Amino acid sequence: QVQLVESGGGLVQPGGSLRLSCAASGRTFSTQAMGWFRQGAGKEREFVAGIAWNARNTHYSDSVKGRFTISRDNAKNTVYLQMNSLKPEDTAVYYCAASGTFYVSSSQSGYGSWGHGTQVTVSS
Repeated sequence: QVQLVESGGGLVQPGGSLRLSCAASGRTFSTQAMGWFRQGAGKEREFVAGIAWNARNTHYSDSVKGRFTISRDNAKNTVYLQMNSLKPEDTAVYYCAASGTFYVSSSQSGYGSWGHGTQVTVSS
C-alpha cells in the first residue's frame, strides 16, 4: 500500500478554481492508477476522476467533465486535480485513492489505499 496525503482544499467562490494535490509515499506509485473521489454532506462517496499509471488514459464523471482535469507527476509521486468553474454542488471532502493496478476504475472497490481527504467549499 501507499500512504496518501491530500492538500489544496479551501473556500472558493462559485466560478473560481482550486488545484488539489495528493502526495504519495512508496515506490509503487508510478505503477498504479490513481483516482479522486468526493463525498458531500449527507451523500455517498462518488467517483470524480481517474488516471492510468502512465497518464495515457483518464476518466471523469459526467458532473465534472470539461471543468476538472486530473494529472500526475510520477517523478514527484504526486497526482493533481485542477478544478475550474466550480459550483456550490462541488462542495465536498475530496479523497485521493491508489488502485494497486495499472488501469483506471470508477468504482471504490478498485482502490486499496485512501487519503484522509481535503475539504472543498464553494460558496459566495
